[in-house]
Amino acid sequence: MAADKKHEPEKLKLKSEVGLLGGVSLVAGVMVGSGIFMSPQYVLLYIGSPGASLLIWAASGLLAMLASFCYAELGTVIRESGGEYVYILRTSGNLMAFIFAFLSIVVVRPTSMTGVALSFAQNALAPFYDDCPPPDVAVKCLAAAGIVILAVVNCLNVRSSVAVTVFFMAVKILSLLVILIGGLVLLIQGNTSSSLQQSFDGTKLSVSAIGTAFYQCLWSYDGWNNLNSVTEEIKNPGVNLPRALMIAIPMVTILYLLVNVSYLVVMTPTEMISSSAVAVTWGNKVLGGWGWIMSVAAALSSFGSLNGSFFSGGRVCYVTAREGHMPDILAMAHMKRLTPSPALIFTTIISLIVLIPGDFQGIINFFSFTAWFFYGITLSGLLYLKIKKPELPRAITVPIIIPILVLLAACFLVLAPIIDDPQIEYLYVTIFILSSILIYIPFIHFKLFPGVLNKLTVFLQLFLEVAPTDKNL
Repeated sequence: MAADKKHEPEKLKLKSEVGLLGGVSLVAGVMVGSGIFMSPQYVLLYIGSPGASLLIWAASGLLAMLASFCYAELGTVIRESGGEYVYILRTSGNLMAFIFAFLSIVVVRPTSMTGVALSFAQNALAPFYDDCPPPDVAVKCLAAAGIVILAVVNCLNVRSSVAVTVFFMAVKILSLLVILIGGLVLLIQGNTSSSLQQSFDGTKLSVSAIGTAFYQCLWSYDGWNNLNSVTEEIKNPGVNLPRALMIAIPMVTILYLLVNVSYLVVMTPTEMISSSAVAVTWGNKVLGGWGWIMSVAAALSSFGSLNGSFFSGGRVCYVTAREGHMPDILAMAHMKRLTPSPALIFTTIISLIVLIPGDFQGIINFFSFTAWFFYGITLSGLLYLKIKKPELPRAITVPIIIPILVLLAACFLVLAPIIDDPQIEYLYVTIFILSSILIYIPFIHFKLFPGVLNKLTVFLQLFLEVAPTDKNL
């Protein structure tokens, strides 16, 4: 019997190479991206006052922290890669999982990655265009180059991708520390703007203003759930998954608050709102001739965040195909490199298409609205597991009041902007949901035309040197 096990063929599967440091880097590395360098002025614009904007940043960090605790429990109950997709599949069924997969793979993740790529390109080109914004064509070409480069890195090697994430996390944390320390020095010297005096004057308390300010702020916190997309590749996930979340998210929240204080010390509300990139404006005011350093730092930060999004986004596409909700070719991995290269290539192609008409502000509203809609459904699944399946083993358990509170917050974020000030982005979400149902019924549920993709699948399998992950080596 032992001999049979010894000679049993090894299964083709993704490697478990993400330890605690890699996990912290994947979470913090994606969270600290373009948002903290560009979103503060929009949060201030929508909420109306510096004091209220700081409360929004603190509340968003607390919400991300509580939501991550819920996801930590989900990740130790359902130990599969795929994040929200696999949690919705196991708790809400095939149709809702497919709707999430369709919107996530075809719309939400590509638009998110495109937004980060545009931020990278804008900041990278800023030092070369002192008196005017960079040309739109140049920005989009550089953004496309960044997407392609990271697609190649992620296709070649898991370890290289994690190493890139760790390196850029160090760069971006160092950049934020420069902003933090610079603001602290000016505060000690007494050189402050009027932002911190009468800091709640002008606060907007409408439901729409609060909801939209949260959208802009939560864009900066996006990535708190990133590690749940790669659970199968985490070493000892029952321990490292919750630990990485509990280290990364509080660390990022504290950094964000202190950096925002630094912005407010240096700039007036009017200067912040009129700035196209608040970190670059801060650099020009504090560092003088060395202000271009902040532009480079913001570009590198966005590049690192984009890499982390590629790493997790490709895995979601891969797991979705493995469950039969996407073409089979997307569920295959490279025979030698053991990376889900077809899923990564597909994600790259969709992102490049979205890049053509890409608009940064529209992307944020669309992404935040759709993301919190599905976060709410995922948290409903956790409540179901807690009530109906309490016997399932889990390495971490959160009090039931936490998912209830986060679910209520998700409902507010989804419903408040629609009720108070409906935008075209919310109509797009409805159209995509209806489209996904029309695709699911004939092609997934009734499995019509099963042989249509077979020849293409075989050709791509040979061309890309990939194989299904349930096959023997």
